[in-house]
Amino acid sequence: MTLTVNGDMLEIAESSSALDLINLLGYKDQRIALEVNQKIIPKSSHAKCTLLQGDSIEIITAVGGG
Repeated sequence: MTLTVNGDMLEIAESSSALDLINLLGYKDQRIALEVNQKIIPKSSHAKCTLLQGDSIEIITAVGGG
């Protein structure tokens, strides 16, 4: 299926979860904010959030500094 991730088209397997996408993109164990179709998905729900054809995903990484 095709998703839009941070403005770019991406093909992933059908029935993938948000957690599958996070792992695929290399964000595992990183502090991120995940938004699916303009709705924030809490980390506790990443594995339960099934992605659908045409979903729009935004992933924002936390950057430390001062």
